[in-house]
Amino acid sequence: MATQETAVTRRLQNVKHVILVLAGKGGVGKSSVSTQLALNLYNSSSTARVGILDVDLTGPSIPRMFGVDNHGVHQSSSGWVPVYVDGPSARLACMSVGFLLKNKGDSVVWRGPKKNGMIRQFLSDVRWGDLDYLVIDTPPGTSDEHLSLMEHLAGIHSRLSAVIVTTPQAVALMDAMKCLSFTRAVNLPVLGLIENMSGYVCPCCGEISNVFSTGGGVEMARKEELRFLGTLPVDTELVSVLDGGQTDEENSAFPLLERYSKTPSAKLFQEILKAVLDSLVAK
Repeated sequence: MATQETAVTRRLQNVKHVILVLAGKGGVGKSSVSTQLALNLYNSSSTARVGILDVDLTGPSIPRMFGVDNHGVHQSSSGWVPVYVDGPSARLACMSVGFLLKNKGDSVVWRGPKKNGMIRQFLSDVRWGDLDYLVIDTPPGTSDEHLSLMEHLAGIHSRLSAVIVTTPQAVALMDAMKCLSFTRAVNLPVLGLIENMSGYVCPCCGEISNVFSTGGGVEMARKEELRFLGTLPVDTELVSVLDGGQTDEENSAFPLLERYSKTPSAKLFQEILKAVLDSLVAK
């Protein structure tokens, strides 16, 4: 195990910040938040270098959201080359088990040891290079994948932090508490809490209506002394962008970012990003 840890530490030695995106249950929009976090970090500076790693091994959705699900990864003399979703700029690197499947509809039926081995490969064999941020989209809950991540990333623990995603419903908040309990058990710093699907953006007038209960995330953050990073509504424009991915017809070097920047969610996430960066500085 010492050799594996050294390989991961060596591979990630030039990664400044590793941010795990956690959610206590599925269906709260964790992967869409991970995607938006990566896009906003990328757009925060003309030189920012960002990686996004999808370790939701049985439900890899990151390639689809970035519009690169038809791409493959290649082996080089220095390791796997990730997929660069921003084209020639090569500042936004993506890796997922979705790139390794023969067919997009194939299921991943693996036991814990094989999942552990895949995560270790993602961390130690992918040619991440110099990154300002590595965003890791994790599976729902607290399972083998989370324990494997913490084990393999132990050598860079000082650079680790997490963001917890929930929705306003009581059931989601209860599961988010379990997620928070996990971070405390493994001594993982939490940058804050994001309440996703908090209301609905009308596609006609842009007004936000509270479809579900509201304020649960704020109250949880207050009780648990967490930073509340912000709320994100259900945004049909964002759904359309992430479902459609990139299109070759658009005259842009990075069409996904162009389309995303026009959504209501993009404007709201700018405030969330400021809070995330402030928490990173204060960590």
